[in-house]
Amino acid sequence: MSQHLSVIICTHNPRRDYLEKVLSSLRVQTLPKDCWELLLIDNASNKPLDSEIDLSWHPHSRQVREDELGLTPARLRGIAEASAETLVFVDDDNVLDPSYLEVALQISKDYPFIGAWGGQILPEFEVPPPEWTKPYWGYLALREVERDQWSNLLNQLDTTPYGAGVCIRKVVAERYAENAKHHPVRSKLGRRGASSGRGDIPLACEDIDMAYTACDLGLCTGLFAALKLTHLIPKNRLTKEYLSRLVKGATYSRIILESLRDRLPTPLDRSLKAKISEFYRLHKMHPHQRQLHKAIRQATVMATQKVLSAQRESFEF
Repeated sequence: MSQHLSVIICTHNPRRDYLEKVLSSLRVQTLPKDCWELLLIDNASNKPLDSEIDLSWHPHSRQVREDELGLTPARLRGIAEASAETLVFVDDDNVLDPSYLEVALQISKDYPFIGAWGGQILPEFEVPPPEWTKPYWGYLALREVERDQWSNLLNQLDTTPYGAGVCIRKVVAERYAENAKHHPVRSKLGRRGASSGRGDIPLACEDIDMAYTACDLGLCTGLFAALKLTHLIPKNRLTKEYLSRLVKGATYSRIILESLRDRLPTPLDRSLKAKISEFYRLHKMHPHQRQLHKAIRQATVMATQKVLSAQRESFEF
């Protein structure tokens, strides 16, 4: 029996208790295991995972070692190894609801015009999150979806799935893979373990680029309320230092990504009116939020200068 879905977990030095929760959620999926395959991509973990992780409970499972460090190389390897027509990327801290794969497969059948889709990403915090962090939860890939929605327009974040639990047709994934392999910028997007990718800026947004590729092929991106997963958030991701690097990297990468798609940034408004408005906004913020605002602004300036002063093909990180 051929598999309808390929579930791909890309992981680098995973937190074992989190990964076990991820795998446990896959073991109890309502979709029969003969309908999907499971690929665990070990992305250059310090200690190879094939001797530690037992996937024998799944009849169509494989562990694959990818020695080039980085989420993008790991995802590209997963795309190359997958055999199904629909791929589901599951991060090593994503706990799927029991019906996730069944719902994902039904969406792939009912909405053939949608090339990439996702759903609700709800948090499970290791420790209670400080109140000041709430405006930045979106950067942690958290999202609630009240109604099903889709679009075939680029830059529509309201319908663009995040990488956590993203479902993507293989034809879209393969086009993305070709783009990434032959473009010096796209191939470097995505987290690279402890490496920041460019100075102190961790690169990101490879998942957005992958989803946007659906629009390149005339398909839509979409979000569905019935697709639900839980994102496990460790306490270190709620610190000022971590969130500052996160928002800086996401902001920088998003501007670079949009420039690759012929949407050039506009210089920041530095008029007196804009400066006064910003002063009052900052005054009302929590001190940690002011630091994150500064990080976002710094990344915006750096990326805008980079884009406006260089040819896209000559970007170097």
